[in-house]
Amino acid sequence: MRFNNKKETSIVPSIYIIVVAVFITNAFASVELKYDDVPFNYSSLIPNVVALAIGIYVFIVGKSFEFDSDGETLNFKSNGLLISQFMHYREQRTEVPKSKLKDFKVENYIFYKRLHIFIHSRNKRGYRHYKYNITFLTGKKTKSLKISLAKVLERNKANGERKSERSQRGAI
Repeated sequence: MRFNNKKETSIVPSIYIIVVAVFITNAFASVELKYDDVPFNYSSLIPNVVALAIGIYVFIVGKSFEFDSDGETLNFKSNGLLISQFMHYREQRTEVPKSKLKDFKVENYIFYKRLHIFIHSRNKRGYRHYKYNITFLTGKKTKSLKISLAKVLERNKANGERKSERSQRGAI
């Protein structure tokens, strides 16, 4: 199974432009001529603070995500959206054999979704832990991601049971 969230993330550059436009126009609108008897109006700062908060949120969660489970490996790729055509500034890529996948978990908060992947490692005792931001993945694609990874886990458990049966028969 192969999918990405390019369609869902195509709105992010527009959000950046709107946030910058709101920030700049409000900054010019809030500049007042200072007279001695006219105090500064702090209520004009509220839209700038809101626009800045939205801009920071979109920057943090604004990542593209690609998943590919065709073949013998699992491929996960995440990349930033703002200037990703010119440089891969927030790229995260993982390519592992399906047999090394030990567990996964999807955290779903109100405004943020994250995929946790646990992979068996020879170099390090225990598991390696990878985190991917999947906020802009639709519900249908998130569900199919869970189903695909669950199938891989079931196959790994079945293969592990067969290996343990063979080793027990060999020991007797």
